[in-house]
Amino acid sequence: MAEWLDAQLNKYGVQTQKVALGKQEIEGQTLDLPPAILGRIGGDPKKKTILIYGHFDVQPADKNDGWEHEPFRMHHDKTSGKIFGRGSTDDKGPVLGWLNVLDAHHALKLDLPVNLRFCFEGMEESGSQGLNELITGETAKKEQGWFVGVDAMCISDNFWLNTRTPCLTYGLRGIAYYQLNISGPGSDLHSGSYGGAVYEPMTALISLMSKLVTPEGRILIPGVYDGIEAADAAELQKYKDLDYSVDDLESDAGGKIANSTEKTTVLMGRMRNPSLSLHDIEGGGGARTVIPASVTGRFSLRLVPPQTPTDINKKVVAYLESEFAKLNTRLNIKIECSPGGKPWVADTNHWNYEAAKRATEAVYLQTPNYTREGGSIPVTLTFADNLGVNIMLLPMGRADDGAHSTNEKLDASNFIQGSKLFGAYLYEIDQLTKA
Repeated sequence: MAEWLDAQLNKYGVQTQKVALGKQEIEGQTLDLPPAILGRIGGDPKKKTILIYGHFDVQPADKNDGWEHEPFRMHHDKTSGKIFGRGSTDDKGPVLGWLNVLDAHHALKLDLPVNLRFCFEGMEESGSQGLNELITGETAKKEQGWFVGVDAMCISDNFWLNTRTPCLTYGLRGIAYYQLNISGPGSDLHSGSYGGAVYEPMTALISLMSKLVTPEGRILIPGVYDGIEAADAAELQKYKDLDYSVDDLESDAGGKIANSTEKTTVLMGRMRNPSLSLHDIEGGGGARTVIPASVTGRFSLRLVPPQTPTDINKKVVAYLESEFAKLNTRLNIKIECSPGGKPWVADTNHWNYEAAKRATEAVYLQTPNYTREGGSIPVTLTFADNLGVNIMLLPMGRADDGAHSTNEKLDASNFIQGSKLFGAYLYEIDQLTKA
């Protein structure tokens, strides 16, 4: 993918550099990470310079997982107008949309209305390994770095809030991820022989995980909400104005499971407030009647400003250790915290957003929703902190595309209109920022 993408960019006149990001230990092997691709085209000082980010790696997929078609071979269903395949919407489709913009200008022998810089990576789905160091290093090079002179940034790695209204995204929640292991016996034990006579790891784990969050989603960890400001009237109005409903949420989720009947409450729970989700418990042995010697539970928090993974990690670990001590067992506990990612919120009163708004209205004949995403793209904040420029997420796909799921798709109409949108956005920047 890296080699192919690099060749395509070169074909359209983009100067590129493939940057090695180091190595990865996986399944007993030491492998080279896929290189990041940095690119530049245009150097006119009278034009704005826009940095485009995307990724060419994807989530795992297998035909046996329930895919109707081979996941790594594109399938265009002309009847439904959908393009199926792993990465169709996350994130190969949007990356191809930017190639379409370059292809059109190259074929028509047109100068681009802005200078473009590119940063494409192949490890986004694995925490963007190595990319933070690359961004920091290139920024430190100043005039010799690839990001010198960047005025604003556009990321196309998210989706519409629904299936009918384009959107511009100005915020992302951060993430903190945890693995909790409890152990005791030297090996699995027979529940008939030892049940009632020993402390059991599974019982302790379930007790601890039940103390993290309520069924309606309220986080029980002390101090986790510290510093989060309540939404003012203007912000509340933004959620009220969004083209979205509780029915949309439940349709996307595939069940009548919204934790509120109020649209604003549901939207803020999805994108504006922190959340805690329990993911799995491992080590139970299925239907076997054993007492497992060791069990593992996994959960994560989605973070909002001013929360940071570092601060939340301290509070989570302290709370779990305190609650574990209250159980008064003779079991062992081990808590692992991932590096996580910080939340990000941008200023929508910027020409970058105004240009995207005008482009959306020109291509889709609709005013876009302004949204904050519940998911996380940690590298966004790395770019924001290092470059100090306005960043916007300009999606191509819809809410029902099924990124990371079986039968991931991208509507062909979104691919075509999205490619037009990317190009129109660049022209609107040129019109808005001309001296």
